[in-house]
Amino acid sequence: MSENALEIRHITKTFGEVVANRDVSMDIRKGEILSVLGENGSGKTTLMNMIAGIYYPDSGQIFVNGKEAAIRSPGDAFALGIGMIHQHFKLVDVFTAAENIVLGLKEGKKFDMKAAVEKIRAICDRYGFDITPEQKVYDMTVSQKQTLEIVKVLYRGAEILILDEPTAVLTPQETDKLFQVMREMKADGKSVVIITHKLHEVLAVSDRVAILRKGEYVDTVETKDATELSLTEMMVGKKVTLDIDRPEVRDRKLRLAVEHVSCVNKEGITVLDDINFEVFGGEILGIAGISGSGQKELLEAIAGLQLVGENSAITFMDPENGDEPVPLVGKNPRKIKELGIHLSFVPEDRLGMGLVGSMGMTDNMMLKSYEDGKSFFTERKVPKALAEEIREDLEVVTPGINTPVRRLSGGNVQKVLVGREIAAAPAVLMTAYAVRGLDINTSYAIYRLLNEQKQKGVAVIYVGEDLDVLVELCDRILVLCGGKVSGIVSGATKEELGLLMTKVGGKDLQKEE
Repeated sequence: MSENALEIRHITKTFGEVVANRDVSMDIRKGEILSVLGENGSGKTTLMNMIAGIYYPDSGQIFVNGKEAAIRSPGDAFALGIGMIHQHFKLVDVFTAAENIVLGLKEGKKFDMKAAVEKIRAICDRYGFDITPEQKVYDMTVSQKQTLEIVKVLYRGAEILILDEPTAVLTPQETDKLFQVMREMKADGKSVVIITHKLHEVLAVSDRVAILRKGEYVDTVETKDATELSLTEMMVGKKVTLDIDRPEVRDRKLRLAVEHVSCVNKEGITVLDDINFEVFGGEILGIAGISGSGQKELLEAIAGLQLVGENSAITFMDPENGDEPVPLVGKNPRKIKELGIHLSFVPEDRLGMGLVGSMGMTDNMMLKSYEDGKSFFTERKVPKALAEEIREDLEVVTPGINTPVRRLSGGNVQKVLVGREIAAAPAVLMTAYAVRGLDINTSYAIYRLLNEQKQKGVAVIYVGEDLDVLVELCDRILVLCGGKVSGIVSGATKEELGLLMTKVGGKDLQKEE
């Protein structure tokens, strides 16, 4: 029997005029962890989606255990022992873990839930998973939800597991735990494929790395022979430098004061509890926290998109009027934006917030400026120039600036959104998950743009998931845990940030200067 669990031969996939994969051939071995790397739009997720039965190739062949397979649906993939854990979980919140795992399974006669629960417990015991079959999904942490997705595919008999950006919302401690599970699955002879942009994780956990560039297969290298620099150069096809600058803070001026901010969501749950901090022009303030700790609500409260408690105060020092204090609570989002406070939030649904999928780049730039027009006709010259500038600076992969943005890959859509907000030259720039899902080359371009804004005296708030980047890029870091501030630190390590994010150690770790 072949040592390859899966072989891809001459696979091509197109979406209209966009070629996602062109003549790709590669192998996935039994009992290995394979990382798949590539820039945004390089075709990584499309290729994995064809293995998982979500897309069907236009041409080419897929062999599983040496036999050619026609994978036309996720059901076909499961039957062949292939399971994919997507970046955005596909779980029913009000169901238990066990109910989510068996949902959709057809077992002919009356379903034996008791036997299913025993099998689930056996899988959890084997890999040390921190969930119980009776636990409701709405009571689970992000890490537990991801664990549940893994158990779901293992229960269905998966021998080949594909994980798409699995560490995007995990703390360092949770990431280490996940990597240990992956190593144990490898020891059981399973093949684990991981799609990630975090090169230090690739080097830490994988045996081999497959690289795609612009939809084409470049090479597969042994991880032991690779470095972050060598992998990046293979991804982009040219020499690069991987250094995040942190220019010295100059002319530090108070720009935003947040005092006693509280917020309750629609379900009546307190998502922000007595938040206090200051933001200064000429610095980058990082915000760290486990997903759902209140980062989104905090930025939306400043931008006027979220109702806050009656004792809440948010004050903007207006540079256009001699730093005169301007209260923001009670002002609508448009008025706050006119003051120079811009929110660039990259949500899970990138096209649902900020961009119109059926429009091209030019028209999406124009959404920000059409109200400034002086005639009945919209002004296209400036938005077109801005679209061209963003396309060039951030290397947006698109057939043209008038191609509908919904046809672009998720990462390229994100470049358009973030680039447009940065180009607005605000006094306060709030970026949430600006590099989520972006390849390393583009991520570094975004870091450079944020540092340029900092050097112009802009107050930059950076909400991010990668603690290594937060430590390198930000002058100070505010840590949120369960809607409360658990520390405002400078000079902390990522391990210390991870502990603050889970509130272990509490105030002992605060290093506020």
